Amino acid sequence: MHLDHDPAAPPADPIGFDAFLNVDIRIGTVVAAEVYEGARKPSYRLRIDFGPGVGEKKSVAQVAALYSCAELVGRQLAAVVNFPPRQIGKAVSEVLTLGFADGQGRVTLFSPDRPVPNGARLF
Repeated sequence: MHLDHDPAAPPADPIGFDAFLNVDIRIGTVVAAEVYEGARKPSYRLRIDFGPGVGEKKSVAQVAALYSCAELVGRQLAAVVNFPPRQIGKAVSEVLTLGFADGQGRVTLFSPDRPVPNGARLF
């Protein structure tokens, strides 16, 4: 599967509402962030607290171009929490942290504009 980051790209093929509901997107708070040494693209290893239903999960995120580790800790962000874990180099990513590419291709995190409870689900 190829993801097209071009904002002028047409929309993906239509899906049913049930397919959308199968993607579990939750809000979590970053509790720890560190530089992921040896990554092909500048990345961080994150620990994210998704509250009591999901718990704390690890993620590898390519957000180093716009964010420092210090500014990520305490920040809420959205992630897909029901994909299987994925090996990324020597690290395992348990959730897919969500973001959008800016005009230079740097990832901007997808976050609520007001605080919400950890574990809140996108609908």
